[in-house]
Amino acid sequence: MEMPRHWRLKQQRYALVGEVCPHCDGKIFPPRDVCPYCGGEAKTAYTFSGKGEVFSYTVMRDAPRGFEETVPYVVALVKLQEGPVVTAQLTDLGEEPVEIGMPVEMVTRRIRQDGDERGILVYGYKFRPVMR
Repeated sequence: MEMPRHWRLKQQRYALVGEVCPHCDGKIFPPRDVCPYCGGEAKTAYTFSGKGEVFSYTVMRDAPRGFEETVPYVVALVKLQEGPVVTAQLTDLGEEPVEIGMPVEMVTRRIRQDGDERGILVYGYKFRPVMR
């Protein structure tokens, strides 16, 4: 992925910035121009709390190119407290088993490196179990 695209997605990837619809108050992530709930124009920025719960998950044992060194890893559908469901990798699991309904929180972590050892490091959101 090219550098300008990384820059454009920075707020979305690092801070879970989406949008809120001024017409129906629907919370939208990722951001889009039209509200999926009411069809109105939605351009008001909204920062999500980063708190949510595991809605569903799977364990990836055969990774796509660039992710081979991280297998096995868990990818989950995370239902944010504000409503939207996002797809993200779970991290910092330790020995704790993943369960549906498990409370999680967003953290910023390295996703991958584009190109060789001098390539761009790509960071983004992942979710970890809420510390108890």
